[in-house]
Amino acid sequence: MSAPIRHTVPEEVRTERADKALAVAFPEHSRVEFQRSFDAGLVRLRGAPIRRKATVHAGDVLEFSFPDVVPALLRAVDIKLDILFEDRSMLAVNKPAGMVVHPGAGTREDTLVHALLAHCAGSLSGVGGVERPGIVHRLDRETSGVMVVAKTDAAHRDLARQFAERTVIKEYLALVSGVPRLMSGTIQKPIGRNVRHRHKMAVVEEGKGGRASWTDWQVVEHYGDLAALLSCTLHTGRTHQIRVHLASLGHPLLGDSAYGWKANSRMRKEPGRVMLHSARICLTHPKSGKTLDLKAPLPADFKAQIKALKSG
Repeated sequence: MSAPIRHTVPEEVRTERADKALAVAFPEHSRVEFQRSFDAGLVRLRGAPIRRKATVHAGDVLEFSFPDVVPALLRAVDIKLDILFEDRSMLAVNKPAGMVVHPGAGTREDTLVHALLAHCAGSLSGVGGVERPGIVHRLDRETSGVMVVAKTDAAHRDLARQFAERTVIKEYLALVSGVPRLMSGTIQKPIGRNVRHRHKMAVVEEGKGGRASWTDWQVVEHYGDLAALLSCTLHTGRTHQIRVHLASLGHPLLGDSAYGWKANSRMRKEPGRVMLHSARICLTHPKSGKTLDLKAPLPADFKAQIKALKSG
């Protein structure tokens, strides 16, 4: 536990929530850090622990400490990573299809987090918690391509802010069944949990609990009437967003049986996974402020699928 810190609520603050008062007074610490302190009973007013929602007044003296960081129980595993960029603040990896990002029920010691623990040797942001060190965003198991990872807490907070404020450019390549009638389009349909299958997402009606979701798409090329390669730009980051949105147009991703894809006897090569690739992420470096344009080349299985479609 860190040494106790005392903070007197300034006179200009009449009343304020305790957690907000501390977050404003100490911007170098994240709300997550303060949340842990409140949850551990380490924020006190007049000697007694208080809750995050407690109201404090001008002149109140808060005393708080930060709990000790629990070392990760996960084992570092030496798994080769395709590093696209790395410095002291962050790194970007080209995640292979089939790799799970972070541990969970049923996973083994072959996740991206296990690999990062070995590669970074302790220099990962702790903001994501024990099971998600450094993880700012995620890709599905079967999705390949660019992922950014924070190595410091300051970088994590800044990158998370950029994703939340939707200033990050996220471009994906997707192979879909059939060919869209138009060459490009915009999909703005709310996405929420599928009421019948809770592990899946679905387009939902306005006001029925879905979250606003926005995908732009453009046809790059098509292969007869069998399939098409689409470039998709995400303006929001909902779970399975591209998969759900394109399926709602009647063009599910190749290999995506969860969202309506069905095997076609005319297709010479069946896809071995959901054919989605995170091709580009463009953001602002969390420390230097410079634009960082990160690109991942198409993996071999994606290229092979395109080759088979062209020859069909």
